[in-house]
Amino acid sequence: MSRAADSPYPVHIYGPVPSRRLGYSLGIDILPFKTCSLDCIYCQLGATRRTTIRRRRYFDEEKILAQIEKIVSAPHEIDYITFSGSGEPTLNVALESLIRKIKTVTDIPVAVLTNGTLLTRPQVRNALLAADLVVPSLDAATQEVFEKINRPHLKLKVADIIASLKQFRREFSGRIWIEVMLVAGINDSPDHIRRLKAVIASLNPEKVQLNTVVRPPAENLAQPLDRNALERIRRIMGGKTEIIADFSHLPQPPAHRSVQDAILALVKRRPATIDDLIHGLGQHRDQVVKAADALVRLGKIRVRDHDRHKYYEPYD
Repeated sequence: MSRAADSPYPVHIYGPVPSRRLGYSLGIDILPFKTCSLDCIYCQLGATRRTTIRRRRYFDEEKILAQIEKIVSAPHEIDYITFSGSGEPTLNVALESLIRKIKTVTDIPVAVLTNGTLLTRPQVRNALLAADLVVPSLDAATQEVFEKINRPHLKLKVADIIASLKQFRREFSGRIWIEVMLVAGINDSPDHIRRLKAVIASLNPEKVQLNTVVRPPAENLAQPLDRNALERIRRIMGGKTEIIADFSHLPQPPAHRSVQDAILALVKRRPATIDDLIHGLGQHRDQVVKAADALVRLGKIRVRDHDRHKYYEPYD
């Protein structure tokens, strides 16, 4: 199904890439592109053409594991192995098995970035018990806001998701960080922030991370909050809350041979600025700019302006 084993840049793996949350993160993508239970207006990957809550087995589990082993055996700085990528990772029923097998080949901690929508199912909560860190997103405290910002599958109710997050908090011995994506005029009103604060307090996470629309979103109506607005909300939310800072690690040597191939693999997963690409590839700025410009001329990627920054992204 996948040609990952033959590729110099495996299609199931991206990075290590700089993450504002996790340092150098080796991303693991175990889903077909945009397989998700939500169609968030801010998604950097674009619209979800059809939301789903059906769990399936995607791709060859052993091939994915082999690609991970190949990367972790090489001398790269990796702070986390992170399940993320093209959609909601808990939709793949192989997630638990993959996490447990990863732990037999490396002691690098495993993180799962999830929208939390499938935690209502005991088998999904059990799958995540093997991880070291789970980062659920929670952008809404009411169904009305949930539907505006996350555009969920019709069967999903935010009250059920919140209840399942509380249950998972009781069952999970690892760390939980809650991410809140804030969109101007959608979920940033004082009343909604107070509701979110109460809900998140009941979950007792180790951290609360405030984010906003820093990459080109699925919908132009998804606009970012400025720094002052984020600071105001951080103060309201309280002591465990932080604004996700810009990444500041130094570049490291690239994990893959072709700069152009590496750029294509990175921007397929998320739009990237030239500085993102330089940090992620560990190459000199001139080399990265030259390779990116060549890909633009070849029609393989394009440049999109967003919030005074230029992002490289693939053509649809």
